[in-house]
Amino acid sequence: MDHCPKQERIEALFQLIASIDDPADCRDLFGDLCTVKEIENMAERCFAAKLLLEGYTYAQVMAQADISSATLSRVSRCVQYGTGYSKFLKSE
Repeated sequence: MDHCPKQERIEALFQLIASIDDPADCRDLFGDLCTVKEIENMAERCFAAKLLLEGYTYAQVMAQADISSATLSRVSRCVQYGTGYSKFLKSE
């Protein structure tokens, strides 16, 4: 059996996700890949990041998002120092 290094598998996953241009197809794929709770958690992290990017305080985000303070802290670090959230969740 041919072994594919873990990083190649991860890159293949990203390529697969990037190839999807229909939200319904994306929903179907994530429905197959993830549990409902995992999808909900990712959605809450994105929502919290969007609020932080819009200037909301930790307290305001905690009041609106179903997210733990530890997870919010991680999201906040990613908003400040990462590249994904700010690229895709710019406020309108």
